[in-house]
Amino acid sequence: MLRLLIFCCALVLSVTAQAELRVGVAVGKYDNYVAYLVKAMQDRAKVIPGGVTLQIEDANSDVVRQLSEVESLITQKVDAIVVNPADTAATKAITDKVLAAGIPLVFMNTRPEVDKLPDGVVFVGTDDRAIGRMQMEYLAKEMGGKGNLAIILGRLAHAETRARTQGVKDVLAKYPNIKVVQEQSGDWAREAGMDLMNNWMTAGDHIDAVASNNDEMGIGAAMALKQAGQTDTKVVGIDGTPDGLAALKKGLLQATIIRDPVAIGAGSLDAAVALAKHETVPSTVWIPTRLVTRDSQ
Repeated sequence: MLRLLIFCCALVLSVTAQAELRVGVAVGKYDNYVAYLVKAMQDRAKVIPGGVTLQIEDANSDVVRQLSEVESLITQKVDAIVVNPADTAATKAITDKVLAAGIPLVFMNTRPEVDKLPDGVVFVGTDDRAIGRMQMEYLAKEMGGKGNLAIILGRLAHAETRARTQGVKDVLAKYPNIKVVQEQSGDWAREAGMDLMNNWMTAGDHIDAVASNNDEMGIGAAMALKQAGQTDTKVVGIDGTPDGLAALKKGLLQATIIRDPVAIGAGSLDAAVALAKHETVPSTVWIPTRLVTRDSQ
């Protein structure tokens, strides 16, 4: 009887251990927005039936380091891997290694620059080119179809930087009287956005509006404008983070486009868990977006 009881207990423990999934998460850089994504994954992991353990790695924008971290996760035989790429140019090497190991792969927030994702690979995020168009359509109306525009780019190695900027330029093609007077990278950072705007003002550039690839850089630019007493320049961000929405209420940003980090982070983990359980997941999971202004919050 004692032996049977011990065997039953061991069996229960074994089943419990097998039910616990391990998901590796490799982020490109643990910045403001990525922090929200990770927090959403951590919160979601707590309520997934059977349990999920996350192992989070930060490449700090180093492509070689991120590939090494992914290789380590493969060696540890995690059940699925979620990657927020440090550089989309390196996603092929990551994809090849993860798929060769037979591990499901989810790209979070930043989509590899390929026409079709391989089987076993899923992207969870937003249509960045459409977001850029949405941002610029709003600004063009606010500018009355004319004036000087500055574009603050995100990290140049990121596909969303190129897509959002291209979306802005899609719209600009319809407004010949809007002139792009500055276009530089702020590396997704608030401090860099502030430095860029201070430099442009020092150089004597007259800027009527700013299209920022994210909220953080836009907030920095708006802070610099406010300190200089220039309150007429319209600044629009992208992301709709809690900081971005707070900046709307304070009057720093004119508008932002919500890319819900909770939905993206939680959705990425849900996709990884589903793939690990051999469930069917669409190759692309689009997260809805919407523009909010100071008046529409």
